[in-house]
Amino acid sequence: MMDAKSSQKAFLEQLVAHRLLIPSGVPGLFGRGRLFEEVIERFNRLLTDVAADDGAEVVQFPPLVNRKHYEKSGFLKSFPHLAGSVFSFYGDQGEYMELLSCLEKGEDWSRLQHMTEVMLTAAACYPIYPMASGTLPEGGRLFDVYSYCFRHEPSDDPARMQVFRMREFVHLGTPETSVAFRNRWLERGSDLLKALAVPISADVASDPFFGRGGKMLASNQREQRLKFELRTPITSTEEPTAVMSFNYHQDHFGSLFDIRRASGEIAHTACFGAGMERVALSLFKTHGFVPAAWPASVRTKLCL
Repeated sequence: MMDAKSSQKAFLEQLVAHRLLIPSGVPGLFGRGRLFEEVIERFNRLLTDVAADDGAEVVQFPPLVNRKHYEKSGFLKSFPHLAGSVFSFYGDQGEYMELLSCLEKGEDWSRLQHMTEVMLTAAACYPIYPMASGTLPEGGRLFDVYSYCFRHEPSDDPARMQVFRMREFVHLGTPETSVAFRNRWLERGSDLLKALAVPISADVASDPFFGRGGKMLASNQREQRLKFELRTPITSTEEPTAVMSFNYHQDHFGSLFDIRRASGEIAHTACFGAGMERVALSLFKTHGFVPAAWPASVRTKLCL
């Protein structure tokens, strides 16, 4: 039996050989082939169909977020090891010549770069909360958002990319409606992956909080059952990969961005997120590298 690293390497080599992923020379950064993109697009349409009657407001954002909003969200406090900052050159002619000299000599030129006003988006839902600041209508609000995201987590595991896409549905409302939304999508997500014949397990989960204090935060998150994940064995049966997450944030984002219910109370929020590349990888791992040879029921479900 192969160990985890050997299994990851073997799976990645097969994905590359079938032109599903295209290596960049940087761990966790890949181009995508036509068939890989087609599977993602078909699954994305399937999510749209499942949520068709919900009436979510569809919004799109670039894979960048206002740095001030990013700082306010608390992501840097909890996950500084995953954050992606954007730096650029602001120098004069003299510094430009210094930059050229560094490039020619193969020296470090990062000191000539300075922080910009944007950060790389860590989760598709993050731009939603500052946008929703203010008073919600009766019944709250529901958003549908799809975006590339970045987390600095270089790995040889093809299921742990640095740049990936998330499709999220985000609810803002009361504690009761937020929990109900989270639970409803947990059931929907389970049914959807089962219909695609992907082996899954559901479990209470926690986020990868940083440092010693992070262990307590993760423990509290688990104890309160705020986060659930659907996992599938992509490169490891012992440590299956999360492909969907279902999160109840309580009043965290409502308090940070002053989102209030019609009654004036701080809003609670919840979100469902699907990792699009991970779902595609789970399908290729389960059914093989040629979609035309997948089970008829799966191809019919995806309209392949």
